[in-house]
Parts: sequence; structure tokens; C-alpha cells
Amino acid sequence: MKHALLLVVVLVVLNFVIDSNGAKATKVDDAKICNMTVAELMECKPAAVAPNPPPPTQACCSGLSHGDMGCLCSYKHSPLLPSFGINPTIALQIPAKCALPNKPPC
Repeated sequence: MKHALLLVVVLVVLNFVIDSNGAKATKVDDAKICNMTVAELMECKPAAVAPNPPPPTQACCSGLSHGDMGCLCSYKHSPLLPSFGINPTIALQIPAKCALPNKPPC
């Protein structure tokens, strides 16, 4: 699991890497984590921040609709999520707030 979390951090960092021509060195937004792109995951971040997160956006809910909920559960106890300002307990409530049928099994 630590390797998967490290991968997430590396992907986020790579998103900001610029080559000498000013173009992105890689298309990180196309990378998939739990069947969601990094961009889709980032759409949900505001709804996972304590103490009073806003409701999830339509873009967040749309991305979560095809997310792998079991995979997302594997990040529940991640020490990295709080370092990014993400509250795992609040994050796991987002599918219900989106009225999605596929709730996290954790």
C-alpha cells in the first residue's frame, strides 16, 4: 500500500513538471487511480476537507460514479491524505452525498 501512496504523490508532482519547451513532460491527468483520473479525484478534494466541506460538485460525482470503491477504501488509513488536507472520514461520505448506488464497502 505504501507503494501505491508513493505513486499518487509522484503522479501529483509530475503534474507540475515542465520540460524545456514549456509543455507537460507527461499527461498525469490521464493516469488512473482506483479507476478515476487524477483530475477527477482533485474535483472531489474540496468536499473532503474539514471542518465544513462544501457539497461535492457534479464533476466530482461524475468521476466517482465509475470509481472503484473498494480501491478507494484502501486509502482510508493513509497517513498521506491528512498531509494533503483530506479528511478520509469525510471523503468516504462523498458517494452518499452524490446519491451513488456504489457505496464504499469500508
